[in-house]
Amino acid sequence: MSTDPLWSSRRVLEYAERRRAGSLIRVGRQARGWRQRDLGIRLACSQSTVSRLEQDRFLDLPLLKQAAAEVGVPVPLLNASLGLSSPPATRVIVDRTSAEEDPMRRRPLITAAALAVPLSLMTRIETALASTPEPSGAPARTLDARLTAARGQFDAAAHAGLLRTLPSLLADAHQAASETRRDLDYARLSSAYTIASQLLNKLGQYKQSRLTADRATLYAEVSGSPLAAAAATRELAAVLRHQGQEAAAQGHIEAAVARVEATGLATDAQASAFAQMLCSTAYTAAIAGDRDQALVMIREAARAARDLPDIAPAGRLFPVTPAAVDLYAVGVHWALGDAGTALEAGRKLHADQFPTIERKGRMHTDLARAWWQRSKPEQTVGELLAAARLAPGEVRDRPAIRQIVDDLYAKHPRVSGVRELVAVTAA
Repeated sequence: MSTDPLWSSRRVLEYAERRRAGSLIRVGRQARGWRQRDLGIRLACSQSTVSRLEQDRFLDLPLLKQAAAEVGVPVPLLNASLGLSSPPATRVIVDRTSAEEDPMRRRPLITAAALAVPLSLMTRIETALASTPEPSGAPARTLDARLTAARGQFDAAAHAGLLRTLPSLLADAHQAASETRRDLDYARLSSAYTIASQLLNKLGQYKQSRLTADRATLYAEVSGSPLAAAAATRELAAVLRHQGQEAAAQGHIEAAVARVEATGLATDAQASAFAQMLCSTAYTAAIAGDRDQALVMIREAARAARDLPDIAPAGRLFPVTPAAVDLYAVGVHWALGDAGTALEAGRKLHADQFPTIERKGRMHTDLARAWWQRSKPEQTVGELLAAARLAPGEVRDRPAIRQIVDDLYAKHPRVSGVRELVAVTAA
């Protein structure tokens, strides 16, 4: 890291933390007394291109790196601002109270919420995100099969197993992309980070999920694949919603919708991606309280999905079906505070309509949220027990669902099944 105090100032470190690579370039340019036109001459580009670069509106990774080198942005700081490593100023937070009481309990504070998966697995994934591990030595030709297997673990709600898989998968995907520089390998690398973000979102690890979603988005842009970009954007929007940044989430989703629509929706895969992004738009709008937008978008999603097959082909990146859109409608109406309409939207749903354990479990937990919103503890317990029997991780590992179980135990401990649910979350 440079010893120049400019690059260790609070402002600069905040830019790195907030993924503002363009702002770092502006800082370096201004420190040299250059105008945007001066930097443009050195980069062989226009002043307007430099302006867009500094506003993070122009994603051309080679040009960005060249600009950073010209103005002296240290490489570790640039990598942090691109989401490729942790910011240099980031330090491990230690639980001081427990450390003083018991030295054996000194550990990184992963999150304020209790972890349902083993701490050692979360530590491994954090270490892998801070510094990419050495490649496993597995042949690059196996990456597609390994990505499919990782998606299978997510679909089976095998959260701990997927956490074990991800470090070597990320390392090998990085190696393949760096060796070939092919668009396809960058798309594979983006997919690996998308899977990681999807899992971390579900586990409530939003800081780490934001990091992986940022990387997935970056590599998808480099690959040029609108479908990879849509998958990455979906996860980025999800974590932004959890961080209370609904407007930013909506902006990213709408841009992804436009890119997918621009493909002409000539294939079922593109049409599925379009329907999925409309569902995500609807849910994001609902979380933000924009009722009109949410309802319009979920209706549009239903229209986009009506010609799709009832069972999505194996391996499809966005396995959207008409039933999947109905399940999104349950979530949209729940987020709008209309439990009755949510339950009506899910009235005809049943587990056999969903091919994966994760989706079957998600159907039951989404219906449980609606019943809980309607103050119906017996029905809430029934749906959560159904979810737990199909996919225990959907109840045990999701903080929001575990909170419902805690509230059920606190307010309705005598309702049949509550103690069984508590046992599931304590396992």
